[in-house]
Amino acid sequence: MRSFTEAVKNRRSIYALGKNIPVLETEIMAAIERMTREVPSPFNMQSARVVVAMKEHHENIWDITESAMKKIVPEDEFETAKKKLDGFAAGYGTILFFEESDTIYEMQKKYPAYADNFPIWAAQANGMLQFAIWTELENMGLGVNIQHYNMLIEEDVKKIFNLSGTWDLVAQMVFGEKLEDPRPIEKISTGERVQVFRKV
Repeated sequence: MRSFTEAVKNRRSIYALGKNIPVLETEIMAAIERMTREVPSPFNMQSARVVVAMKEHHENIWDITESAMKKIVPEDEFETAKKKLDGFAAGYGTILFFEESDTIYEMQKKYPAYADNFPIWAAQANGMLQFAIWTELENMGLGVNIQHYNMLIEEDVKKIFNLSGTWDLVAQMVFGEKLEDPRPIEKISTGERVQVFRKV
């Protein structure tokens, strides 16, 4: 079992994905449910919602995205966009992350002094959930990347999955068989990013 630091270090965007995953669907669902339960949220409001689409349901999401993109991308540029979308569809599944707006609104009413902060805090908590699930899936040997076609596909996605109108789409996390290693990335010095102040 990897250490937490190793798991975080190995969590990277993988775009070449396939369908021959090295784990069972039940293991994937257990990891997603575990992280959704355990990742904290402000005032314990638990406003994040998660939909896991696998196989044909996953492919349907990317068919919807392709149709939406076709309406806004110039014809001479569409083939490039389609190739990218086909790469997502080639994966095994997509995790849709939402925020339940009524939950946030109720917290704003209950704690008016913090009303402006609740949407910000909810977004931060959703980001933590995405990170936790991503790291768990990578630790299971899966390739993962995250996308944000939110406004383009939200209404159609909610319709096909019969989701509440109060669920606001935040992100789409694609996962599948890892067909490539992550490309090297350059990290700036932590000395430029972390400052420490302490008594002498």
